[in-house]
Amino acid sequence: MPGTVLLLAASPVGKGCLVDAASVLPVLAAVAPPVLSGTDTANVVELADPLEPQAVLTRLRAAATASGPLTMFVTGQLQLDRRQRLPHLALARTTPSTVRYTAFPWRWIADELRLRPPGSTTVFVDLHADADTWEFIASRPLTAGPSAELYGRVAPPPGRRAVAQPAYMRAVATLLRSGHRPPPAQLHQQALTRVSGEDTARPGAEDLVLAPGRAWAGQPWPPAPEFTTVTAPPGTAPAPPPRPPVPPAAVPAPPGPPVSPVSTAVPVAPVVSVLPTSSAVPVAAVPVAAVPVAAVPMASVPRGPSVPSPASSGRTEVRVRPAVPDPHGEITAAVRDGRHDDALALAGRCERDALRTHGAGSEQVLHWMEVRADLAMFAGDAERSCRGWLALAATRLDAGQDPGAPEVESAVDRAHHQWGRVQDPGRARELGAELARLRRRVPGRREGALDHVQRQLSQLGTQA
Repeated sequence: MPGTVLLLAASPVGKGCLVDAASVLPVLAAVAPPVLSGTDTANVVELADPLEPQAVLTRLRAAATASGPLTMFVTGQLQLDRRQRLPHLALARTTPSTVRYTAFPWRWIADELRLRPPGSTTVFVDLHADADTWEFIASRPLTAGPSAELYGRVAPPPGRRAVAQPAYMRAVATLLRSGHRPPPAQLHQQALTRVSGEDTARPGAEDLVLAPGRAWAGQPWPPAPEFTTVTAPPGTAPAPPPRPPVPPAAVPAPPGPPVSPVSTAVPVAPVVSVLPTSSAVPVAAVPVAAVPVAAVPMASVPRGPSVPSPASSGRTEVRVRPAVPDPHGEITAAVRDGRHDDALALAGRCERDALRTHGAGSEQVLHWMEVRADLAMFAGDAERSCRGWLALAATRLDAGQDPGAPEVESAVDRAHHQWGRVQDPGRARELGAELARLRRRVPGRREGALDHVQRQLSQLGTQA
């Protein structure tokens, strides 16, 4: 099965640049595509200093919906937007005051990759952060989602008026140019070893190392085992199995990867905004979902009660019962087989189960509402998808969430986008009236969204 490789290097132009990100692309481009991806054949997409976050999202979404293995190499710098204090990948036009509109939100990477099956996605990153962002990520997670393996480093800002070099990514590229691609974990360690021996420009600097076992700002975070054996001396009480630490203020990703329905046999077209160019709302830049549904990191969720066996022989075995099967895999298979009704029915049952267990307005229920709206879109049912996103936005607002919250804006923007694809004039007028009411409360990031809805409704009225 062919693989997909996405090479992304981005940094601002001018004095705000912290790292010469694009300098590593020629070295990566010199590596044979099969070596970059670890497959017999591969398609390579290169983005050098992109200008618009929508362009990055379009390429990322196309790569994420490919059915084969996906490998991403991301080089650049992180900055926080001043309003929501969320990390973004700075693009060519990004300045400290325009991060929210000109940079690429890091969480969109996890949002898009969450659709992929586990074990099929590897992300290598070499990122630099300004002082404000460095302090922020030192106590908060930087991940690529639950279904992707993230390797790399985040480096502190270089010296004043200095531009750093992507030493880690250059080491990765140099190792791959040998023609041999070791397993990702081994490649990561070899690159770190090489960087530690060559990077003398910042003596004593402590990079944050990113890897599956170190997902929390470089701190060890071992996964929970399915089966653990603990040996205790005779006559002593067995110690409980170790639990990984739960970092403070953790906001992990959803518990499992939802659907990944698009095959490489189907051309992936970019999502086109339904709004005029002069006043477009970046609906193409809305992530598939941005709602975490777990309350604690997945690595710290116990798989089931521990049942120790009698310590008659001086050996205590602690068995951990396996987790309940994740329904996302079954949904993925149904969508890939074209059984959209089955996928929607299963997601509906999961939503009803979450409603009984956790109550209306819970993050678990909201997650399944998102999944159902996505599934309707994949099935080509724009009306149902629009209704789903409208309902999700209304539910969040009724729960007291701020109209400017990313999750609320995302739901309304997606409803707006799907509304533009509704063909029946009567249904479009009905949904448009509800969308206009929401747009008065949730105008979105750009001006003109409400005006667009009202103009379209006026045209529909004239047609009627």
